[in-house]
Amino acid sequence: MARKPLLEAAPEADRIEATPHPRETLDFFGHHDAEQGLLNAYRAGRLAQAYAIGGQPGIGKATLAWRLARFLLAHPDPTAREVQQADDLSINADDPVMHKIAALSHGDVVLLRREWNEKSKRHYTEIRVDDVRQASHLFRSASAAGGYRICIVDSADDLNNSAANALLKLVEEPPPRSLFLIVSHRPALLLPTLRSRSQMLMLRPLETEEILRVIESLGEPWTDADDTERRTAAERAHGSVGTALSLLADEGIALDNQVRALLGALPALDWRAVHALADRITGRDQTADCDRVMTAVVDWIDERLRAEASSGAARLAPLAEVWEKAADAAREAEALNLDKRPVILSIFAELAAARALSA
Repeated sequence: MARKPLLEAAPEADRIEATPHPRETLDFFGHHDAEQGLLNAYRAGRLAQAYAIGGQPGIGKATLAWRLARFLLAHPDPTAREVQQADDLSINADDPVMHKIAALSHGDVVLLRREWNEKSKRHYTEIRVDDVRQASHLFRSASAAGGYRICIVDSADDLNNSAANALLKLVEEPPPRSLFLIVSHRPALLLPTLRSRSQMLMLRPLETEEILRVIESLGEPWTDADDTERRTAAERAHGSVGTALSLLADEGIALDNQVRALLGALPALDWRAVHALADRITGRDQTADCDRVMTAVVDWIDERLRAEASSGAARLAPLAEVWEKAADAAREAEALNLDKRPVILSIFAELAAARALSA
């Protein structure tokens, strides 16, 4: 009798294709001070009950969260010699904790993220209150290994209001040796009461050379790109490994060049080229390309705001307004599964108008 095929694992919303998940990643680049601060706090028995780990996407926030979680679970006694003499938060690749966390089978860790909707074959657009309620069961029973019980939220930006309030209740009244590691790309927008009950840990963008080291550590297919392409991606990534990998995937750099050429000509606008771009990236299977364009637009606006800061707030106000609209429109289109073509056309039109006003 033929065996039934194994069920295919659902896609993970917090995984970059062709790369290890942060929970599987042993290498860690940059953020030495943040890592040492957490290690020293654990040694001294001063870990906060919740950390909001903030910074732009793709700079290692989730990797640090999982790195800390593994270390605490592998070394539940902060006074132990191996903790007191540790140089960093790394653990041995053969440690059973490493394998259990990689398989998401450790009884003392729960992950809150956007889950897969088997019916629609898409990820939910937000972390729902039911997800938080399910995660709360971890904190109603004793730790399986006698150490910390850890909840990792990746990312808190995806929490809907009900879910954020449910998480707040857990953070406000946690049992002993509970830890919440709350990843956020925009921590200023966290629920204020949740933010006030968390210790803020802001991570800086990575340096170009650090991004190049990350790419090298990932191996194929990322190292298939030549040195020039890798450096171009790293320099344009604004400190984000995720952005660098997006540029290296498929025709990412070529698409980025196309967007930069259109933006560089503003306030003049080649509408035929803009329509062609919108048609290219807004098909059902072109989510990655659409994300690349939105990232390029937001990065370009950010570059202009920084470069022209001395010209005065009034002159830059129209551009800053488009920055907010672009980010909000992209999130709304994704959340509601809307056609993104009108969003792209509208953003370019508003950018042209903003540049005309500031000329």
